[in-house]
Amino acid sequence: MISLDKINHSYDDKLVLENLCLNIDDKQLTCLLGSSGSGKTTILRLISGLETPLSGSIDIDGNTLAKDGKNIIQASERNIGFIFQDLGLWPHFTVYKNIAFGLMEQKSSDIEMKVMDMLDYFGIKDQMHKYPHQLSGGQKQLVAIARSLILKPKILLMDEPLSNLDVKLKRKILDYIKNLKQKFDLSIIYVTHDHREAFAIADEIVLMNNGKIEESGSVEQIKSSNNEYVKYFLEY
Repeated sequence: MISLDKINHSYDDKLVLENLCLNIDDKQLTCLLGSSGSGKTTILRLISGLETPLSGSIDIDGNTLAKDGKNIIQASERNIGFIFQDLGLWPHFTVYKNIAFGLMEQKSSDIEMKVMDMLDYFGIKDQMHKYPHQLSGGQKQLVAIARSLILKPKILLMDEPLSNLDVKLKRKILDYIKNLKQKFDLSIIYVTHDHREAFAIADEIVLMNNGKIEESGSVEQIKSSNNEYVKYFLEY
């Protein structure tokens, strides 16, 4: 379980998370849903270790990652994959090298076999010698996901990864994402401002509003909520 307890965090003296308490179960796909500036991405950055909370604690399976304004376990040691909104593919690397990069850094064995398995699973083997600028938007998404998963993270964080795709491509990639947790035995935290994306894939939804949790629950619980902000948010 991922546990955030009494988390406070700010940017330029503006409080973006206020006394936030959140528990995220293992092996679930949890969507952090909310409008821009609601604190969704900040939560991912804190869990990953890219930022340190001003106060409060972050634990995973009873191991404390951050507490009292200090990162106790550094980002590189947390076994967490992170797919950013801009994907961050290396433009001067082929698809093969982008996916293999983390394994090469670790001097892993059987790199070729592991990369080929990923290329096969995501159906992009025929793109392996191409560079990112030669790929479609959907292909870039799949390369970014494969690059993160090849290191076998315990947790995968995804920050609005489909924001630049059209509806048809979104549906295809969402199908892949929905099946990742079982295929790769991991927990996924997925950030989006689009409730339709969340409804399509989530086991649990956490609706954020101005740095606080407005409502959380299953898709059906969110759809049937009597919370006025939830009803307002779902109208759009």
